[in-house]
Amino acid sequence: MLDDPAGPIERFSWGEFIVNGEVHSAADKDHIRGAGKDIRIVNGKVSAWEERHGHKLTPEMITGISRKEVDILIIGIGVHGLIKVPKETRKAISKMGIPELILAPTPEACRRYNQLTREGKRVALLAHGTC
Repeated sequence: MLDDPAGPIERFSWGEFIVNGEVHSAADKDHIRGAGKDIRIVNGKVSAWEERHGHKLTPEMITGISRKEVDILIIGIGVHGLIKVPKETRKAISKMGIPELILAPTPEACRRYNQLTREGKRVALLAHGTC
């Protein structure tokens, strides 16, 4: 789905991210590597995006992002784009002071994250690794 050795996201396939040489995946709740299959990247640091549940993002699920650190937020809405981001969630992101929001299927979200990061932009990623 994504192979980009220049990174920082070097590879993405169903449920697995390789970011700066570190694997993040989850075959199931007992076999989690790194941050798991749903990740957050802010300031180049990867963490688990544990707040995401179901196929509809609520404002409470948009966490770990600060206007001081981010000008662009990219949300990977799943491999097949099944995650919905309602208007109320988009408004909440805007109220957080984040000027630009990009919603894309996760493979494209990873590509955009890499591109914007290499351009020196202050970008964060919330990405769902399946669906």
